[in-house]
Amino acid sequence: MFTMPVYDMMLLPGVTFYFKKDIFQQMGNQDAKAGDDVLFLMQRTDKDRKDLTPEDFYPVGVSGKLDSVDNEGNIRIRTVARVDLSDLEMAEDGILANASIRPDTEDITPEEEKAIFDRVKNVLLNYISQFQWGVLARNYVLHWKNLEETLCAVSGYIHIPWEDKYRIIETDSRKERCELIEKAIREAIEVNRVGVEAENAQKENNERLYREAALKKQIELLQQELDDMHPENISDVRRFEQKIEASGMGEEARKEADKVLNRMKQEGQDGHEYGMLYDYLEFVTSLSWKPEPAAAIDLKEAEKILDEDHYGLSKVKERIIQQLAVMALNKKQSGSVLLFVGAPGTGKTSIGQSIARALGRKYVRISLGGVRDEAEIRGHRRTYIGAMPGRIMQGMQRAGVMNPVMVLDEVDKLSKDYSGDPASALLEVLDPEQNNTFADHYMNVPYDLSNVLFVCTANSVDTIPEPLLNRMEVIQFPGYTAVEKFQIAKRHLLPAAMKNAGIKAQNLKVTDGAIKRLISGYTAEAGVRGLKKQLDVLCRSAAVKLVKGEQKSISVSEKRLPQFLGHHEIRHEHVLANKEPGVITGLAWTAAGGEILFIETSLAPGKGNLIITGQLGDVMKESARIALSLVKHMYPEEAAKLEDHDLHIHVPAGAVPKDGPSAGITLTTALASLLTGKSVSPEYAMTGEVSLTGRVMPIGGLPEKLMAAERAGVKTVFIPKENEEDLEEVAKEVREKLTILPVEKVTDVLEKVLQ
Repeated sequence: MFTMPVYDMMLLPGVTFYFKKDIFQQMGNQDAKAGDDVLFLMQRTDKDRKDLTPEDFYPVGVSGKLDSVDNEGNIRIRTVARVDLSDLEMAEDGILANASIRPDTEDITPEEEKAIFDRVKNVLLNYISQFQWGVLARNYVLHWKNLEETLCAVSGYIHIPWEDKYRIIETDSRKERCELIEKAIREAIEVNRVGVEAENAQKENNERLYREAALKKQIELLQQELDDMHPENISDVRRFEQKIEASGMGEEARKEADKVLNRMKQEGQDGHEYGMLYDYLEFVTSLSWKPEPAAAIDLKEAEKILDEDHYGLSKVKERIIQQLAVMALNKKQSGSVLLFVGAPGTGKTSIGQSIARALGRKYVRISLGGVRDEAEIRGHRRTYIGAMPGRIMQGMQRAGVMNPVMVLDEVDKLSKDYSGDPASALLEVLDPEQNNTFADHYMNVPYDLSNVLFVCTANSVDTIPEPLLNRMEVIQFPGYTAVEKFQIAKRHLLPAAMKNAGIKAQNLKVTDGAIKRLISGYTAEAGVRGLKKQLDVLCRSAAVKLVKGEQKSISVSEKRLPQFLGHHEIRHEHVLANKEPGVITGLAWTAAGGEILFIETSLAPGKGNLIITGQLGDVMKESARIALSLVKHMYPEEAAKLEDHDLHIHVPAGAVPKDGPSAGITLTTALASLLTGKSVSPEYAMTGEVSLTGRVMPIGGLPEKLMAAERAGVKTVFIPKENEEDLEEVAKEVREKLTILPVEKVTDVLEKVLQ
């Protein structure tokens, strides 16, 4: 007896099967001949013969007898009975097993079995009749003699799970087996019918789509030919179709654009919404939707460009180069959003242009000063009349690329009212984790801003909301020293002013002494904007003389400068010539740079009142009261006279508002000088906040204040100990001309100056 393992094969007794001889040989059955017994073993899973074990077989198999072997190697086997298997053993030349016939339970009459057989046959005949090959298959169905033969014949063409096939094989009850056969065939036919119907429906759908695409292509080709013949007559719809196709929009943006275009087709040129739809499509198709390839960044070239465009600002340039280095390593936009903070005219905005030139990118500047409507940032929804995109997306449209350098100017001048909070709207714009899907209300689709290099500018961080400030890295722009202003004027501002005035180099010469006098006598600022204006005035005055023919070549010396600029020189505050009790020199920071101020105090007979004048703010008034309390504590005997005298504190330039805590050390020293009657040298200046315990606390704007002290002729400056590290930001020529003394307590100052 030969054994033959099979998997997923429908085998039932009384059915003839055909096999190839080589299949038997592969199973180790080399000498198969007519009359041999065959035992079919049912595998549980599909495995190679070498990997089979006795546990891999079901306990019920099917026996058969080999009827014949023809010359072509075809073997015909007639199955005989179902058998129970036991004692399976894997041998080298085959599989050994004991087999005993498993009898059927005859619980169905021949008539009942024939009725089931006729139903199954009719079902099959009805099913195959709907196919072209059904005519040939019909003869085969009519020749089948019983349910077993029918199931075995069709099992190769319809899907029946192997578990269901084996269940039919092992079932002893003939009635149950007939019912299982009928159920299996009916279910398989229904599954096939549904599959065929789905396939036909898909085929019809595909054919319709192919036809529709072919028609659209043909229409497009014909329309293209007409457009080529008459380009002046291309319709708006056709033009936008071409622009949308070429734009490279993302899926969501393309879907919205197509939707608006379809509405535009339906509206027609006479529709009341046609203009709004036209403007929308004109805007979104003019944007760049294709990311720019990452360009190589040459740090040496970038340093060269920054030095060419701006003199000084070494710390600022160093931080910018660090940012560019990070971008060069990552091959993409990365790093913090930079916030340049400093006085007007210090080069914050123009250095953004230099960054764009160093990177080889487009430059866009957006002024945010005075913006109070959130829609200015995020755009208006298209439901409003006159809706338009926000300034950010307008800037992207002007740039025409996805990776410009965008300078957001004057972010500290944003304000809010009932129209919303524009500063909050900027949070998404400047957040690298969110701006890759920035959604302008007008566009109503996300746009990627992650490749934009944002640079913000401000004069002060005091008015910038904390959440917005946290998204940016603050870089301070200190005011320029007189030496730096001289170099900037000579290298940049004067040549630019002469070019704008149309004056050639051989027609006008300005001496170094004239430039220095112009800086010291006609400007009073931390930046160079006023200096630029004065040089423009000088060149215009020179132009008048040249045009009139009064002179062919003009030389402007220090003495001749008033002839061109007039005698209205700016009077800077200078240290007082004489010292007197109760008058101390302080240092202040303004938006235009640093300035010195004088704290004046006096006593007059009265009732112990405190009088404060000079337009001081609440914080500065509190500093005065703290200073008074400190002095009373330190000099109780001298303070006794305050009971019958009024104390008057005044800060000159009474028309100018003043506020801030940094005058605390100056106020305390002035009161101590007044009460003790000891005068303080005018060459001393000081700045620092004072606590009620006499501790000197840190202040801001130290570089600008020290510049003002040096300009005013101060020799020694007292600063808070905690601001000592800020001296690195102070220009070297300023530090060299001043004696800077860091102090921790106000008593350290008083011991030094009250002698």
